[in-house]
Amino acid sequence: MNEAGQEAKKDRWRDCAGRVRIGVISDTHGRLDPEIVERFADVDHIIHAGDVGSPYVLQQLSRVARVTAVAGNTDAGSLASELPHEASGAIGEIRFIVCHDKRHLLQRHVDPAREGIDLVVTGHTHRAFVDWVDGVLYLDPGAAGASPPRRRTVAIVEVDRDGLDPHIVEVDGRD
Repeated sequence: MNEAGQEAKKDRWRDCAGRVRIGVISDTHGRLDPEIVERFADVDHIIHAGDVGSPYVLQQLSRVARVTAVAGNTDAGSLASELPHEASGAIGEIRFIVCHDKRHLLQRHVDPAREGIDLVVTGHTHRAFVDWVDGVLYLDPGAAGASPPRRRTVAIVEVDRDGLDPHIVEVDGRD
């Protein structure tokens, strides 16, 4: 992205600075630790990147904030038929796209920066990561429903005057 494009993006982010918080979760596999609900208590929107596992998870999350969710490779039944495999939207001025598997998303969206996307959310790996490519934040929140000894993580993305500020949050409690 060129310098003028970066400045325009920062101008949009300044409008949201301090006012937008996004909860990001993936791979719950039917489990939702109450600590996650507490951590997301003050978010404006929740993005679930698939492998939801149970409608109960989305019902509980929707009590906290508006939810955008996609189906993952282990979702079956009503979840597989009701949830899209890819979704996009905007939260304030932040434009996002979400798909469970990053490889599948990047086959359809070769250059998210050119599409005006600010945040690309994926799951599937069960490993949290944050990366920046051409001014776009690529985020996998890890697995919120992982079984020990693997860490359970979610992410919170805040918007400050300089842009998106992602935080990977470990979930200590047990459901």
